[in-house]
Amino acid sequence: MKKIQSGIFTVLFLFTFTVKVKAQYVLKEADTQFELFNYNKAIDLYQKAYHKKASLHAAERLAGVYRLVDNYQQAENWYAIASAMPKSTPENTLYYAKALQSNAKYEQAKTAYQKYVSLKPEVSAAQQQIWFASCDSAQYWIKNPVPVTLLNEKSLNSTGSDWGAVPYQNGTVFSSDRDLPADTKNSKSRPFLKFDGTTKLPDPNHYGWTGNEYFRLYQKAAANDSLHIFALNAETNYHIGAPCFTADGNTLYFTLTRIPKKIIRKKGEPSTINLEIYSSTKDANGTWGKPVPFRYNKVNEWSVGDPSISADGNTLYFVSDMPGGKGGTDIYSAAKNADGSWADAVNITAVNTNGNERNPFSAADGNFYFSSDGLIGMGGLDIYKARQTAAGLGTPVNMGYPVNSPQDDFALNINLKGTGFMASNRPGGIGNDDIYSFTAKMILYFNLEGTVYDRKTNLPVDGVTVTLNKQGGGTLTAITANQGTFRFNLDQASAYNLKSEKANYSSDAASITTMNLNSSQTLRKDLFLEPLVLNKPIRIENIYYDFAQSAIRPDAAIELDKLISTLKTNATISIELSSYTDSRGRDEYNQWLSQKRANAAVDYIISRGIDKVRVTGRGYGETHLLNRCANGVKCSDAMHQLNRRTEFKVVKQ
Repeated sequence: MKKIQSGIFTVLFLFTFTVKVKAQYVLKEADTQFELFNYNKAIDLYQKAYHKKASLHAAERLAGVYRLVDNYQQAENWYAIASAMPKSTPENTLYYAKALQSNAKYEQAKTAYQKYVSLKPEVSAAQQQIWFASCDSAQYWIKNPVPVTLLNEKSLNSTGSDWGAVPYQNGTVFSSDRDLPADTKNSKSRPFLKFDGTTKLPDPNHYGWTGNEYFRLYQKAAANDSLHIFALNAETNYHIGAPCFTADGNTLYFTLTRIPKKIIRKKGEPSTINLEIYSSTKDANGTWGKPVPFRYNKVNEWSVGDPSISADGNTLYFVSDMPGGKGGTDIYSAAKNADGSWADAVNITAVNTNGNERNPFSAADGNFYFSSDGLIGMGGLDIYKARQTAAGLGTPVNMGYPVNSPQDDFALNINLKGTGFMASNRPGGIGNDDIYSFTAKMILYFNLEGTVYDRKTNLPVDGVTVTLNKQGGGTLTAITANQGTFRFNLDQASAYNLKSEKANYSSDAASITTMNLNSSQTLRKDLFLEPLVLNKPIRIENIYYDFAQSAIRPDAAIELDKLISTLKTNATISIELSSYTDSRGRDEYNQWLSQKRANAAVDYIISRGIDKVRVTGRGYGETHLLNRCANGVKCSDAMHQLNRRTEFKVVKQ
């Protein structure tokens, strides 16, 4: 998660008593949770507040929270609402543009950036150029991908956030906020310092920002070995991340958050604890020693993190938001003196911007790799490389698509063979941030081309988000042009799921495969969207039920997932599901059965993350038959099954 990793890798402390808020003040309680970084709780409360009263404050806070937890689709939906409301601030338009960019809607993003500039004409010409050029360049990169194959490392990833993978002893060490094994919780890890009973410490088990565990280091020793906690006593119950090892594997540098002896705070306000860098060295028995603080740790004033040691062990690269930098977090280097101390830090001005630079890595191939959101890129953090010469670093070059995506791409570690690890929160992963391996070679080349049509008019639809999910890991996204067209490059011997989404339309999906294809070729698949009209019934294809049953069959689940996608794309609509039976059986029984079927479909949708206030279900029994199979009419089982169906209609937009 970008916000946790970008120098705001913080633990929040509240030094005031929590005020109990009555139920009628939902919005006030939502604000309280927002200020405490308890975003999971805040989202639920703001949703309830907005449905009670559609206020600008609730809308822009929902947009902001979704942005902070990297839910780009919901952020886009809510910033669209907030930026269009009376008395909206220009910043809502700016964040709307960024959300559109993160969702690969580059033409719309460019328009939104232009609108923001019209509202804020003092924005520098250089910043405007970065925004506009990013939207144009991203579209070019998507159409001209670099020959790199990415693979989601499922054996390393979890439903949480996994990143920072580095090689170690023929295995891998990385950072993750997955659930800790039960036998490791509250075992040897302890805070550095203790506080008296008047101070409320953060929850030592769950981070309020995400609701997950704190980050810990994990190790996978070999290809078939299970994961386990890395054997380091970092002496903190809170975040541990961004590992790197010296070439001999005997010294580890890492980032953590701990409780300092003295916290500078303002009365009545929460305080944040910044990142620090520590190192640990193995003894003769292979045991990692007590953590040693880095010279530039200054927990009450700034963060330092993302340590990366050079191959010779004599230079430590890191990032910091200390005063004197160019922007949010800058990359610095510090040389090691003969006595083992660290020399003065040097700002690497050749790559730093007024944005955030992250994850420096000086590679053996002669390139310096890092991530940034302050250069021309696809959206969020992009990965760049700059050539290392005796004269210094050259001009940073964006590594292109699909190494980069419209979301955050970072923490690259590469070897001389051109393979390595990186992390990304692009769609199609297992959790928030996922670890990907990559290799720069493709044997066969396959293209997928298609057009998205309006099912009613058969006319092409532009501005549709088309997503290609590779089974086994990897996601590509495109936005249809004026003629509704899209295009993707495919890998050999791979299966894909294709999905199209646009606001005010239902979704469509299909499957594509290059299995058993032995020559490079272009495949074609068209998709069809149906407009969403208030109170107009839309039949969900293949939502059928077994006779006298209400359980959701596997074929029905596939179709309901399309409806769930539609609801996520159209974040403010509410729907009614209508279920029907065939004519066999008593009328009263059929009415009861249809309602049970409607409830089953509603429960399925809610279980996939859709707010229950947006979905209702109603059974209509054997009314509204689609064929002649009424009471007493002899029909085949297939004809009766046609009437055992579910439809939906939009009841609120």
